[in-house]
Amino acid sequence: MSDCTKKPVINCHTHIFRGEHVPPYLAKTFVPWPFSYLLNTSLILKLFKNSISSNNKKYQDPYIEKRRNRILKAIKLRRNKLLSGVLSLIGMILTIHVFFIIFKWLSFVFNPEQNEIIGYIVKLQTWLTEYHLLFPIKNVYLQALLSFILFSYFKSGRNFIWFVLSKTIKFFAILPGKMTKDLLERYLLLGRFTLYKNQSKIFSSMKEQYPPGTKFIVLPMDMEYMGAGKLKPENSYQNQMQELADIKENSTNKDAFLPFVFVEPRRIKDEKDHLKYTFDNGTVTLENCFIKEYIEGKKFDGFKIYPALGYYPFDEELLPLWKYAADNQLPIMTHCIKGTIFYRGAKKKEWESHPIFKEIVNLKNEIYEPLLLPQRKNKDFSLNFTHPMNYLVLLKEELLRILVSQCRQDIRDLFGFTDLNTELKYNLSHLKICFAHFGGEDQWNKYLELDRYGYSNELIKEPDFGIDFLYTANQKFSWRKLQDCWKYVDWYSIICSMMLQHDNVYADISYILHDDQIFPLLRQTINNPKLGDKVLFGTDFYVVRNHSAEKNLVATTTGNLTVEEFDSIARDNPAVFLSKF
Repeated sequence: MSDCTKKPVINCHTHIFRGEHVPPYLAKTFVPWPFSYLLNTSLILKLFKNSISSNNKKYQDPYIEKRRNRILKAIKLRRNKLLSGVLSLIGMILTIHVFFIIFKWLSFVFNPEQNEIIGYIVKLQTWLTEYHLLFPIKNVYLQALLSFILFSYFKSGRNFIWFVLSKTIKFFAILPGKMTKDLLERYLLLGRFTLYKNQSKIFSSMKEQYPPGTKFIVLPMDMEYMGAGKLKPENSYQNQMQELADIKENSTNKDAFLPFVFVEPRRIKDEKDHLKYTFDNGTVTLENCFIKEYIEGKKFDGFKIYPALGYYPFDEELLPLWKYAADNQLPIMTHCIKGTIFYRGAKKKEWESHPIFKEIVNLKNEIYEPLLLPQRKNKDFSLNFTHPMNYLVLLKEELLRILVSQCRQDIRDLFGFTDLNTELKYNLSHLKICFAHFGGEDQWNKYLELDRYGYSNELIKEPDFGIDFLYTANQKFSWRKLQDCWKYVDWYSIICSMMLQHDNVYADISYILHDDQIFPLLRQTINNPKLGDKVLFGTDFYVVRNHSAEKNLVATTTGNLTVEEFDSIARDNPAVFLSKF
C-alpha cells in the first residue's frame, strides 16, 4: 500500500478522544432510571482500569507462581472424583438458592411477565420448598454473601441464572437489544482506550497499524451540551483541543496528524471569545478568538460537527463560520448515520416541527404548514438533526434565503438579503461538506430494496443529477417533493444526488466498511464518473473496533477493491478534499 510515487494514503475519519471526554450519564434514555445513573461513564472506566490493572498482576512476581499453583490445585481437584462431585453438588444447591434470592429482589423493581416460564418457576419453588430442598434465607447479608460466592466461583451457575432472568424479567430482556448492545460496546471501547494516558498514545497505536507515510484526519468531540452530565474541568473540550494542538506541534507524529476543530453552536452562543468575526461584502474575517487560534494559528485542517447532539447544521450561530469555511475551502465533516451518541435531554417545543421544510395539509387548495416531527424518543427525534436533507438549506440558495430571512440582522447583511423574492447576494452553494458514514449501511440496503419507488431510482434515470429536490418537471418550486424526500427516500440517494449537484460535497465510508455487503454498491459508486471522485476512505477508528480491528478493516477494503479504486478514495480524493498534498 506504500508507494513513494503516489500521494499518501489518508484515513479521513478517526477519533482519539479518551473516555474522560465523554459525559457521565451516557446511559440516559437507554435503560430505566436509576440504572442510567448507576451506569456512570466515570465509574465504569474506573472499574475497567482497576480490572485491567488487577489482571496484569497475573503476569508479575509473585503472582505468576501463585497463579500456577492455583491451576495445579484445580487440576488435582478435578482428578479427585469425590471432591469434584461434592463441589458440583454445592454449586447446584447454591445456584438454586441464589436464583430465587435474585428473582425475589428483582420482582420488587421489575414486573415479571406473566408467561408460561413464570408459572413453571413458581411451581418449582413450591415443590422445592415442600421437599425441603429450598430453605428460606431471610438475612439480607447472608443472601448477598451467597450471591457473591456463586458469581465469583461457580461460572455454570452464574450463566444459568442470567439465562433464566433474561427470559422472565423485562429489564434483562431489553438489554440484548441492538441499541443497548451498541451502548455497552461503546463503554467497552472507551474502557479499552482510556487505559492510554493521553490522546498521543492512542494516535500512535493507530498509526502503527498503517504503512509509513499514512496520514489521518483526527476528529475531536464536544459532548458537553448533549444533556448527559458535565465533564470534569481537566477533561474539558478546551483541554482536549489543546492536547491535539500539542500533538500537531511537538509530537513525532505531527506530519501524519490532520486535526479538525469541533464546532458546537451552543458553545459559540455561551462563550463570546469562541467565535468572533467581522465581514465586508460577504467576506468573513476572523478576529482573535478560539476558532481563529486553532484554524489560522495552529493550522487545524477543517471543522467537525455532530448535529445529533441537539442542533441543526444550519443553526444561526454557525452561518458566519460556514461562509468563512466556504470562501476559504475549509472542509466540514458531519456525522450522518444512526448511532448511540445523541442528545439525552428532553425534547424542546421548537423541535416538534422543522424550521424550514413544509408539508401539505390541504391538497385542493395547496396549503402547506411546517413539517411535523412527532418522534418522542431521543434516539428517534435526534435523527431529525442528522438527516442529510438539512444540508439543502445550506447548499440551495432558495432555501438558504428563507433561513436567512428568519435570522438576526447581521446575518441578513452578511448574505446580502433583500427580501424573499430576491436572490441572496452571497450564498453557500460552494460549501465543502463530507457526509461521514455515507448515511449508514442500513440506508444503502434501503436504496437497494426500494426497487419500485421513483425517487430511489432517480440516480439511475438521471445519472448526472439525481433527485431534483426543489422543482417539478415544469420547474415549479415544490414543498411536496421536499416533504416526500424527507419522509421516504433513502439517505444514499439523497447524499449521492447532492454530490452530483455540488462540486464540494463528499461522503466517506467510515464505520460502514465493516460490513462486507456494502462493497458491490461501493464499487459501483466509485466507478461512476460523476461520483467516484467524491468518495473518501475512512475507518472511524476506534469507534468501529467492536466490529473489526483496524488492520482487518484495511485488509478487507483493499481486498475488495482494485488498486486503482483504493487509490482513488484513499489517496487522490482526500488530497482534493483537504486542498493539500
